[in-house]
Amino acid sequence: MIENQVSLKEYNTFGIDVQADSFCRFDSAEALQEILKSVDLKAQKYLILGGGSNILLTRDFDGIVLKNEVMGIHLIEETDEHYVVESGAGENWHQFVMHTLDQGWAGLENLSLIPGNVGASPMQNIGAYGVEIKDRFRSLKAFHLESGEVHEFDAAACEFGYRESVFKRRLKGQYIILSVTFNLLKKPDLKTEYGAIKGELEAQGISNPTIKDVSNAVIRIRQSKLPDPAELGNAGSFFKNPVVPIEQFEQISADHPDIPNYPAGEGHRKLAAGWLIEKAGFKGLREGHCGMHTKQALVLVNYGDATGEEIYAYSGKVLETVKAKFGVELEREVNIV
Repeated sequence: MIENQVSLKEYNTFGIDVQADSFCRFDSAEALQEILKSVDLKAQKYLILGGGSNILLTRDFDGIVLKNEVMGIHLIEETDEHYVVESGAGENWHQFVMHTLDQGWAGLENLSLIPGNVGASPMQNIGAYGVEIKDRFRSLKAFHLESGEVHEFDAAACEFGYRESVFKRRLKGQYIILSVTFNLLKKPDLKTEYGAIKGELEAQGISNPTIKDVSNAVIRIRQSKLPDPAELGNAGSFFKNPVVPIEQFEQISADHPDIPNYPAGEGHRKLAAGWLIEKAGFKGLREGHCGMHTKQALVLVNYGDATGEEIYAYSGKVLETVKAKFGVELEREVNIV
């Protein structure tokens, strides 16, 4: 059923109160096909909405919002090494991770408490603490809007990159992800080398961690520094960690030897955007109804009444100041609508 003049405030984690001209939910490819019989997407704007956790709405949407509510989690195959698990794109990501851990299916524990839905995970190639979706990804099914057909994509076809995929570039707006299938591990391959996880496990007196121990450590770390969107509107990390040539890194580190950095392929280093933003003076800095979080300078928050335009303008100041101070161009990670 198509609804008219619907507020999107409860459908985005920033809590921005804008309206959509039209709004419709779907829970299957068949439901989408029925919707497209009465809606001409070539003739109007459309927005595919999942968990609303990686989006900044800057104005009313004068088109139709299609809300992805494809649900279901299924063990579809077992191999000697893997549990092959398929999840509907509309499932909440963290709840899906908790379900896999409850079943003893390993591989996603480092990705606990990331906001959003399963369908966004390959689109963004989400990652945390040394693990990315591409590491456990098997395939996905996606609805082709022009033909109405369901196509399957393997990892190569998704063209995964750092927080991106083919669905954010060449095929942007052409497909709706319906389900994602993962190769989860029968024998855990724990990634605890990140200092924060290692320190948290040591603080808990855990020397031989299980997948749930690692997940719990990640949850405690994230809760200690990231605000709950239900209490303080935000979309998690607002900016990507920049990758710069090694020559530029050496110039910056000469003046700032304490700058956090990580390998990023031959001839490049990845820098911590949060560190750059904090050193630029934005950590905890509030302007009007928005600002960077007091505990994590990578998270832009809505203190209650901010508009999307206000948040976007603030993020522009961050970009300009970091560029002026360090010569580094940050990139917004959230989708701007």
